[in-house]
Amino acid sequence: MSEILPADAPKLRVPENEKVTINLGYVDLGHIDLLVAEGFYSNRTDFIRTAIRNQLAAQQEAVRQVITRKALVLGLQRFGRSELEAVRRAGEALDIRVLGLAVIEADVSADLASATIASLTVLGALQASAEVKSALRGRMQT
Repeated sequence: MSEILPADAPKLRVPENEKVTINLGYVDLGHIDLLVAEGFYSNRTDFIRTAIRNQLAAQQEAVRQVITRKALVLGLQRFGRSELEAVRRAGEALDIRVLGLAVIEADVSADLASATIASLTVLGALQASAEVKSALRGRMQT
């Protein structure tokens, strides 16, 4: 479901990146620093992003098959109050499956989320209020 918002509706700023922290052994880190020092990469982050993209490209077919099998929405999926109220009026509940970013807008109450979201699987990141996340905790799957 998607919703067309009025031109004056406040827009939620969606970050382009999610920060991830990793632990590396000293030897691996030394190899990365050597490649950076020799100009192969501009910095450690450039190396790590490139390595991740290369692995994702190498596993692209497997990822595609899983996305299809699990019926995942790829990219960004947003849920706002009016959309979830329509789901409640219809007497339905959503099984949300996202690979990317799922956003439950700030105008969605914990009660509305509980009443309309049967399950929530997010491979990536979820943006929602602390109250909504708490209300859905038992329905979230990874």
